[in-house]
Amino acid sequence: MKRSLPALLATLALVAGACGDDDDSSSDTTSAATTPAAVTEAPAGTDAPTATEAPAATEPAATEPAGTEPAGTEPADTAGSAEGEELALATTDLGDVIVDDEGMTMYMFMPDAQGDTSVCNDDCADAWPPQTEIAAVGAGLDMALVGTITRDDGTVQGTYNGWPLYYFSGDSAAGDVNGQGVNGVWWVIDATGTPIEG
Repeated sequence: MKRSLPALLATLALVAGACGDDDDSSSDTTSAATTPAAVTEAPAGTDAPTATEAPAATEPAATEPAGTEPAGTEPADTAGSAEGEELALATTDLGDVIVDDEGMTMYMFMPDAQGDTSVCNDDCADAWPPQTEIAAVGAGLDMALVGTITRDDGTVQGTYNGWPLYYFSGDSAAGDVNGQGVNGVWWVIDATGTPIEG
């Protein structure tokens, strides 16, 4: 019995130590398990650098403005394709007369006889420059009355109600009507395309 008692005590001590070690080891393994788990979760979480995928997604958005550039050029192209001037009406002492888009007065020449040719050439055209093609008309005017003729030199001249239109070299500012009645054959024109004589 004397031998068995110390052996029993030694055995109990070993069992108690083993149990304590198990607790320590289990807690160690638990903490160790949680630590690696936390570590592995962190790297897994850092996979969120798929946030770089978001910038990649925003790159196409950045290219969209570049895509809008061609759309921006379209209006420029259509604007460039519209040749000629715009006619408008301006109120003067002679009434409402046809002017260009800068307010310069338009005239007709009686010898043209509302035809499809201009008889004002050479020196005459220096004093009475022909109006170019008409792209549009303003309020009170009728685009259906707009036309063109081909002059002797091959250039195009705008017409309104069949009358070839001219500027007068003696007009220097918008609203001037210095060409009215010159030689009894040059007249301003009203909205219907009728000469205003007198």
